[in-house]
Amino acid sequence: MNQHIAESAQIGADVKIGFNVVIMEKVIIGDGCQIANNVVIYPETKIGHHVRIDDNVIIGKRPLSSPRSIFKVEDNMQAAEIGDMCQIGANVVIYVQAKIGNNNLIADLATIRENVTIGDLNIIGRNVTIENFTNIGNRNKFETNAYITAYSEVEDYCFVAPCVATSNDNYMARDKERFNHFKGVTLKTGCRLGVNVTVLPGKVIGTDATVAAGALVTKDLNEAAIYAGAPAKRFRDVPESQKLSNNLDK
Repeated sequence: MNQHIAESAQIGADVKIGFNVVIMEKVIIGDGCQIANNVVIYPETKIGHHVRIDDNVIIGKRPLSSPRSIFKVEDNMQAAEIGDMCQIGANVVIYVQAKIGNNNLIADLATIRENVTIGDLNIIGRNVTIENFTNIGNRNKFETNAYITAYSEVEDYCFVAPCVATSNDNYMARDKERFNHFKGVTLKTGCRLGVNVTVLPGKVIGTDATVAAGALVTKDLNEAAIYAGAPAKRFRDVPESQKLSNNLDK
């Protein structure tokens, strides 16, 4: 079996490792993990117990930096950390200095950038991108092709439908003034974004707010109301039966 496992790596009990796996220096892998083929785990990465990692996954990748990049790569970035009982699909890339909690599902082709923190029991769907300096709470669901821009905050129990797009730069890469105004989106607990919703930089989606498919969010949205259109406008209140407080056991 063709593998490279550094002598300083710590591999727990009952770990299954596939072909062409590279595990670099001082990596720590907990008990009962399953690591499939062609996986690369960069130095000092910490992986919890009973984690499943599918084919072609890269964990702990350092970001690239163009001479034109606004933010430069730090010299001493901390290793990536993945909690217990996570499932990581094929071709996922998780960058250095990402911290991922327990019981998360990260589906095929997803990308988790550096300086991202993710809590517990989240579902991050196929080809989802979570950009850098983003904090995500617990029990959120991001469906296929959703894009969460850098410098965003996502609380708990949020639902982000397929192809939702968010942004953080009102100046669209022109005028140095933009450096003072980078700001991602804020998704408050229990908010829901429908298919193809677009959220402009710095906007706050209130607790239990619901945004209909195809809407364009150009201003902060109040809690527990339904919004639709471009620009998104208040349509009506969220029905009591749909509020998070009435669905926590479902």
